[in-house]
Amino acid sequence: MLFDLRGKGRRRAVRVIYIGLALLMGVGLVGFGIGGGFGGGGLFTAATNNEGSNSASFAAEVKKYRKQTQTQPTDAVAWEKLTRALLHEAGGETYVSGSGLTGKAKKLFTEASESWHSYLALNPPKTSTQLAKEMLPVYGEEGLNEPTQILQALNLIVAAEPDSYTYNRELALFAYKAKNTRLGDLAAAKAIALAPPEQRARLKTALAEVKKNPTGTSSSSSTASTTSTGTTTTPGITTTVGGTSTTKAKG
Repeated sequence: MLFDLRGKGRRRAVRVIYIGLALLMGVGLVGFGIGGGFGGGGLFTAATNNEGSNSASFAAEVKKYRKQTQTQPTDAVAWEKLTRALLHEAGGETYVSGSGLTGKAKKLFTEASESWHSYLALNPPKTSTQLAKEMLPVYGEEGLNEPTQILQALNLIVAAEPDSYTYNRELALFAYKAKNTRLGDLAAAKAIALAPPEQRARLKTALAEVKKNPTGTSSSSSTASTTSTGTTTTPGITTTVGGTSTTKAKG
């Protein structure tokens, strides 16, 4: 038997198997949006919530790439690495307090935003889609709360992944909220076409309501509304950028 630990090499084999199973379970949970950071944001969870014990090494990387970007300001790779290092360091800190971002976290997020824009300004041959995804929670409600920047990042992601249902849906949602109807219509049509058949009608209705009332100020309980915290709630849509994933059921 495999679990008879008396045999030669059996204990080592069992240890390897258990470690392998633990890794598979961890990857599976994260892949389905369970157990992520930034309030459980699923696919929109930033890859910044890393090992706090390694924050010293991240700080060293930040220092290294700050210097590199100063001496080589036209090096897009250096700006990309600085942005990543700042996000990793922010993940090693207690970045959210009861009243919002801590002072250090806001400073790190703001610098990451500036570094990200410096990277984009250099028009890299192939913009990092993964880095764009990591910037989403930075601009979310628990971060710097800059929806227009979320829209810009989503545009980049959808350009690279045009057949992604999730990102087309989010692009439509934020485009409508930004009152960019043309972009919202294009993304909504693509999202509806890519959605599972049983969800298309509900998604179409929900996006139409956001298009009609992008600010969420309707007095009707069956349409979009604004909570006491200022968060827009929309029937039938799960908002996952920069905060807890919450599905709002219609009516």
